[in-house]
Amino acid sequence: MTKWLKWAGWPIGVAILLALVVHEGVGDVVHVIGEAGFALLWLVPFHALPLLLDAVAWYGLLGRRAPLAFLWWIASVREAVSRLLPSVGVGGEIVGIRLARWRVHDASVVSASVIVEVLITIAVQYAFSALGLVLILATTDGGGVKTIALALGLSLPLPVLAVALLRRGGVFHAIERFAARAFGNEHQLLQGIDGKRLDGEIDALMSRPGTLLRAFLWQFAGYLLGALETYWALAMLGHPVSVSGAVAIEALTQAVRHAAFMVPAGLGVQEAAVVLLAQMFGVDHEVALSLALVKRMREVIFGSIALGSWQLAELGRARRQMHLRRAPAVANSTTEASAHGDAMREHEPDKARDQDLVR
Repeated sequence: MTKWLKWAGWPIGVAILLALVVHEGVGDVVHVIGEAGFALLWLVPFHALPLLLDAVAWYGLLGRRAPLAFLWWIASVREAVSRLLPSVGVGGEIVGIRLARWRVHDASVVSASVIVEVLITIAVQYAFSALGLVLILATTDGGGVKTIALALGLSLPLPVLAVALLRRGGVFHAIERFAARAFGNEHQLLQGIDGKRLDGEIDALMSRPGTLLRAFLWQFAGYLLGALETYWALAMLGHPVSVSGAVAIEALTQAVRHAAFMVPAGLGVQEAAVVLLAQMFGVDHEVALSLALVKRMREVIFGSIALGSWQLAELGRARRQMHLRRAPAVANSTTEASAHGDAMREHEPDKARDQDLVR
């Protein structure tokens, strides 16, 4: 069902984006972006900094079992998968678990760290959105944010329920037992899964408030740093806003995008939110749409680089594994050939004597 909604969301997103571009005028938008020039490309490497803070949060939850640089790379791949590929919302997390197991082989530890990190991310998103609401109500009339606030309030029970279930314990063990009854204990889906141990690892993490608070603060700092992308982009586009305005625009754009999860990559929805919110701070229509397209450009470029690095890493790993599998076979073949040669040499004197007797 979720996959069907994702694919159905493509035409909706494309239609919204096309309507925005046609309404604002392609020529004006191109002119605004052209005035800023190639300096806008600095936004691409800048995005690595917020992701680094996210990786620091995960680093703490994982107990520093993997190098920070490695987790930062996985964080960039996770984000790219979630935002650019037409997969379900947890696609990036599944890929992240798989990649992290290259260095941390304990599946329960890795999975627990990602599950708890996702819960913390949800809490950070709500806190960041609340900050955005406060800032936008304090600096504008706030006429367009009541719907966003209502949506956030109505969706709040879902993450609260998720946390309550995890704190109660036994969730994944119960899921494992249900799957075993439905598919059988030998089903491939259940291979390598230990629901009871996963519940234990999650409970251990949830019982460490200091670790959870540090992860929350690191992620929140990453969101704040990410808002500087909006601040910097508007400055380069010739229409600077205050830091609080940039935070409000970024926070509520993130809220709208996550609310419209059924639209792949938030296509069109993100652009509409940016345009609406930027205009509330006095940004011209064409500059607001230019900001939306610049943010999308950065997302596509950075995400494409991350996805490309992931595929190269997968190819390199596959080749190394193939080489390791071939090495024992070659060694065995060489050993057999050597043994055969020794046997032949042992029989050579007997063969010579037989030839002398014949003569």
